[in-house]
Amino acid sequence: MTLVSRFASVLFVLAAAALPAFAADPAPAPAGATASASNSGAGLGAGIGAGLAIVGAGIGIGLIGWSALSAIARQPEQKGPIQVNMIVLAALVEGAAIIALLVICYSLVGKA
Repeated sequence: MTLVSRFASVLFVLAAAALPAFAADPAPAPAGATASASNSGAGLGAGIGAGLAIVGAGIGIGLIGWSALSAIARQPEQKGPIQVNMIVLAALVEGAAIIALLVICYSLVGKA
């Protein structure tokens, strides 16, 4: 099995596990049931989504730092502009991760 097919299968499993977090309004719970019985997969889906957002941001910032360090090693005289671009890109990646976490939190509102 190639690396791409393994990645695709893991991504499919994680996406399937995250689907309950974005489901429509659940059916009303029976009279004696607790609130957690009506939305059994919302917390699991949100947890997986939050984990993927954080891991993706970590990988992105790691790649930015690695590329910046290799560029500075090749051209030390360009250290200033490279650092500025690195900080801007890291802020953009962190912003995307924060937006993803906000979407995940918004999907959980009213599901408890």
